[in-house]
Formats: sequence, structure tokens, C-alpha cells
Amino acid sequence: MKTFSQISPYQNTIRKAVHSSGIGLHSGKRINMTLSPAGANTGIRFVRKDLGTNNLIPAFMNRVVDTTMATTISEGSASIATTEHLLAAINGLSLDNLIIEVDGPEVPIMDGSSAPFVDLLLEAGIRQQKSYRRLVKISREISFRDGDRHISIYPYDGFKVTAEINFKHDTIKRQVYSLVVSPRKFVAEISRARTFGFLEDVKKLQENGLALGASLDNAVAMDQNSVLNKEGLRYDNEFVRHKIVDIIGDMTLLGCPVLGHIVAYKSGHSQHLKLMETIAATPEAWEFVELKKDGQLSVLNKVVSRTRAAGNRLLPILAPVAHKRPVSAR
Repeated sequence: MKTFSQISPYQNTIRKAVHSSGIGLHSGKRINMTLSPAGANTGIRFVRKDLGTNNLIPAFMNRVVDTTMATTISEGSASIATTEHLLAAINGLSLDNLIIEVDGPEVPIMDGSSAPFVDLLLEAGIRQQKSYRRLVKISREISFRDGDRHISIYPYDGFKVTAEINFKHDTIKRQVYSLVVSPRKFVAEISRARTFGFLEDVKKLQENGLALGASLDNAVAMDQNSVLNKEGLRYDNEFVRHKIVDIIGDMTLLGCPVLGHIVAYKSGHSQHLKLMETIAATPEAWEFVELKKDGQLSVLNKVVSRTRAAGNRLLPILAPVAHKRPVSAR
């Protein structure tokens, strides 16, 4: 039987509520945010405090309604945008259950990376819960192709992400990076990588009422030749490292951790969603498993003998793809 000593067998939440605030990338308005502990098997839930009733939004892939520049999820009339950097920090730190309260339409952009969210979560402290973690374990290749963009996930005894980007820009060009995801490596290797954009694109967006909060304080900005931020880059390959942040954040919407190796080429939020939908639509290519404790090692035990026969034992996000919502994407 294989062992998975790098993976916590138990679900995790935070020890206490913590508060922060920041500017919304698109609205340009200050948004207050509170992160609070949640019970085992709660999952990640957003609450729009500014809306009063009917303000709860579960963080599941079938709640995605927009993947233009960022990932937006909704429930009824309530929606929350720019979720990926916070979700990446949650996933990267192996947290499973959390309540996220915001008083605006998006998660604050902070400095454009996951690092401020990591700091906030570590300030709150990590609390191990008594329930075992349940995971999707990939057993054969699952792929999605969109023109020259493609993304796949392969069997792997852990969670690994390899990303490649290719831009016709002297500062970026072709970059490849691979990360075996663990809390330590997430924090050390990619959490500080910032989102990025081109000055001419930002100006067009702002003319259309978008990216009103974008600045050199929360993104790497470039003209046709160079980086405009005075401090330069945090890593030589900061761009592709941030791509991995986005992938990890979006994959959190699967609703549970995944055991597999994601390989992405020129992917964006739309392709990340399509990969999750393809996973949900291909149950013969994965198993739903539960981690158990065996001495000092975490080992995998099947909780269902046949995924197709699992019925309502599967998590809500693995509901039939036919019930998914229409998604706006660029």
C-alpha cells in the first residue's frame, strides 16, 4: 500500500477569526474581509455581508459564472469576483474549511499575489480537525484543449503543477516552472508571485469601467519593452510562477484536494474551469478516496469501490456537468 506522508490526513481550519481590507481590482473600492473558522466538512464559503439575506456563495466549480481576467462565482443574486489568489493561499496551506466574509463584490487584490492572504491565515493559526480529508485521486490522463492552449492532469502520488507560458515580450518570452505543492513550498516558491498585465490593456479596461483599482502596487505592469515597477520582479520567472498560483486557486473550486499532476500550456481561468468540468464528466478516470492515519504515515483507503456507484457520497461539485451554469469568458 502506498504511503502519502507529505499529505495531512486530517481536515484543517483556522484557529481564530482575522480581519483585513484592501482595494478591489475592478471596483477600485475598499473592501473589508473577515476569515473565520468553520466546522469539518463545511468547505470554503463566501458571505457577502453587504447584501443582507441570500448572501452565501459556496466555493464550487458549478458556481462559476465568469472567467474574464479572474474567476467569479455566484449563488442566486450574490456573486464574488477575483477569488483565485485567496483560494490559492487556502489550498496551498492545506486548509479545508473556512468562512470568508466580504462587504463588496470581489476579494481585495492586496499586492496582486497570495502572500498577504498567506500571512493572514498564518496569523490566524492552523487548527487540525478530527475528520479525515477526502480527495479525488486521478487514475488516468484527463485533458482539455482550446486551440493552442491545453491543460491535462495525470496520475501522481501527490499534487504537482507544471505550467508553461509563451509571450512575444522580451521580459517574459517562454517560461516553464514546476512545483510539488506543499505548504512549505507554496509559501517559499510561488506565494509572492504577482499578477501581471500590459499597460495598453489596462487603459482599455479602465475606459470600460474595469480594472479601476489596478496600480503598480498590486500588479506587475509592462509596456512594450520593459517592466514599469521600480522594484522590478520578485523572481526572474515571476510570470509563470503566478500562473501556478492561479491554477492552484482555481482548482480549489473542485471542492476537495486532488492527487494528480497538472500540466498546463498557456492556460487561463477558462481552461482551468474546463479541466475541472472534464474531471467531473470522466468518473472512470479517478477515484474518490479518504485519507487514513497509519502510524506516522498518511495512507489512502478507498471510500467507494466504484465511483460510478458512489451516488450522493460524492461532493456537490462533482454533480453532473449538465447542471453547470453558463460562464462568461474571454
